[in-house]
Amino acid sequence: MNTQVCIVGAGPSGLLLSQLLHLNGIDCIVLERRSPEYVLSRIRAGLLERVTVDLMHEAQAAQRMDKEGLIHEGVGIAFGDRRIRIDFSHLAGGQLMVYGQTEVTKDLMDAREAIGGQLVYEAEDVSVHDFDTDKPKVRYHKDGKTHEIDCEFIAGCDGYHGVSRASVPASAIRTFEREYPFGWMGVLSETPPVDHELIYANHERGFALCSMRSHTRSRYYVQCPLTDTVDDWSDDRFWDEIRRRLPPDVAEAMVTGPSIEKSIAALRSFVAEPMRFGRMFLVGDAAHIVPPTGAKGLNLAASDVHYLSRGFNAHYKHSDSSGLDTYSDRALARVWKSERFSWWMTSLLHRFDEGDFARRIQQADLEYLASSDAAQASLAENYIGLPV
Repeated sequence: MNTQVCIVGAGPSGLLLSQLLHLNGIDCIVLERRSPEYVLSRIRAGLLERVTVDLMHEAQAAQRMDKEGLIHEGVGIAFGDRRIRIDFSHLAGGQLMVYGQTEVTKDLMDAREAIGGQLVYEAEDVSVHDFDTDKPKVRYHKDGKTHEIDCEFIAGCDGYHGVSRASVPASAIRTFEREYPFGWMGVLSETPPVDHELIYANHERGFALCSMRSHTRSRYYVQCPLTDTVDDWSDDRFWDEIRRRLPPDVAEAMVTGPSIEKSIAALRSFVAEPMRFGRMFLVGDAAHIVPPTGAKGLNLAASDVHYLSRGFNAHYKHSDSSGLDTYSDRALARVWKSERFSWWMTSLLHRFDEGDFARRIQQADLEYLASSDAAQASLAENYIGLPV
């Protein structure tokens, strides 16, 4: 088989990139080692920045999002006996949309199928070859046969554990990582959200977050030890704990019910540099991970796709490779700013066992945020997403 761009991974970044390329007349094939059902079973975040919303429109996959997505113009932060609201519209002239990553993926799958795009699920033993030459190849096994794709470029959209970054020689890549000493216990429930906007809480018992997926489906989180398992958290224990960490009026208004999904996620920050190796580009989680506190994971992947898709368009339509040549630098500049913000939000809102001095600094940071329009504007600007 021959194609211009072979995309490894059919998560939202791979599907979004494939759709944008196809609509601009660039031939591409997407390989995914899992089944469509498995891809859609992964529960992920649901806050979309403007860059992600705009790209969904550009990809002609935004019809359901426009109908069902919830516009958010602010976020609440609770600490001590206080609760402040960060007004995105007033402070930063923007807003966010709540629309689940699973729904984004499904919409992109449907859009890809509608245009007859080439997408191979359950492609086993995917391997990338010769990406340091002008004739890269991708091999995979399916239905008992070995297949080889000759391509001009490879886009590694296959996540943190994927083959793309793992195939880069150790001498050619540098990684940066920070692991956090706690996780998030998350519950999805068919209950109305406790508030029309998200509420983050800093409490002596640990962090809590009230989020949502729709007017009738809520997503809640509490900070927990990394040694905990889902079996340690009954529904009753979870609801009791999160209500203890929220302001009394919020806790009293919370509607509880049976969980429909539970998971514990470890928090970490990770960046790989560079994000281009010859004719292979890393996209999304293949190159960077952020703690979920700042809601940046999916949106960073989308901004990678923004830069890369435009680089491919200029290369194929105008014989201009400058966008591809600067992809890594431009993507990483935004990545590191988002890493900083996600680290700061995590440090601001979670309980760390770092002693009284660190706790006092955290309290001072929260008090400053509550008293300063400039501090709130900085949070708002970063939260809704920096320009691409």
